[in-house]
Amino acid sequence: MNFIDYFVSKYDTQNQFEILKNYYQQIDFALSNNYPVLNFNINHINNIVISGLGGSAISGDLIKNLFKDELKIPLQVNRNYQLPAFVNENTLVICSSYSGDTEETISACNEAIIKKSKIVCISTGGKLEKIANEYNLSYIKLPEGFQPRFALAVSIATLIKLFELLKIIPSSDQLLIEISYLLHSRSKELTVENNIATHIALELIGFIPIIYSVCDYNNSIGLRLKSQINENSKLHAFHSELPEMNHNEIIGWEKHQHKIFNSKVIFVIDDDLHPRIKKRFSIISDMIKSSDTEIITLKSSEKNFKMRLIDLVYLADWISYYLSIFRKFDPSEIEFIHTLKKKLSEV
Repeated sequence: MNFIDYFVSKYDTQNQFEILKNYYQQIDFALSNNYPVLNFNINHINNIVISGLGGSAISGDLIKNLFKDELKIPLQVNRNYQLPAFVNENTLVICSSYSGDTEETISACNEAIIKKSKIVCISTGGKLEKIANEYNLSYIKLPEGFQPRFALAVSIATLIKLFELLKIIPSSDQLLIEISYLLHSRSKELTVENNIATHIALELIGFIPIIYSVCDYNNSIGLRLKSQINENSKLHAFHSELPEMNHNEIIGWEKHQHKIFNSKVIFVIDDDLHPRIKKRFSIISDMIKSSDTEIITLKSSEKNFKMRLIDLVYLADWISYYLSIFRKFDPSEIEFIHTLKKKLSEV
């Protein structure tokens, strides 16, 4: 039994290893899924709100990054019970909840109904499917059997197909085929001994990750890595974005004491970043290193920006997975979330 197999067999009780390894199959599902005939006029959409939490919200962030140069309609991700005040009958509200029972998303969906918005619901079932059936809302059903955070691939692919149906982006099948191929190819590299994800995970043991990505460019990767380290690895992690952190958080490095706050920094960078952003990364790199803090750089070599984004999101998931089992924690266990939901449900 090799190094990875030992930790997987000992600590991964629900075999999330295979789920991650087969992420590409979620893309294939989305390509062949049944999509509804949208029961509203797609020519009268002034803005879009994707309402969801966790992986459903991250999917919205990914859409914003992936199509940053193509989206002509304002898009906002909503992570709360209430919708923004601007939402009206010309707003498309996408209510996304893998379980279909996320209470914040249910609340936002009910508000969208009152505001007579154009609504699409996405879930595996639950209350959200019942609401969609009751009010004759457009509904897309996701495959069951995953923990919500391990269903990111089908969630993002479903949003891409929906945006195609809305004619917000052109035909997306070729893009999704390329994503599926990339994930399949990378899965072979990231499941063998001594791969880049295991190396980074081992480097992070005993440290608090501080992640820096770029606002409106690749911040979805930083957000995803932070949240996956929290849930999978049972570890605090922090995330900020450039250039904003240069106007506030940068000062924290002036008096940073590495021996007191044992941290490592992760840069999420890209060859096509704005030249001034690249210069900012270079400058703060010297500042951070002066406090004896190590910097780990995440960068994809894929030729296409969209593929680089997906590549790094996939790498982030593997890093958090390996960090979990190497720290001898079950990546599936989320006891505090279950406890919170139970106490919220008490009358």
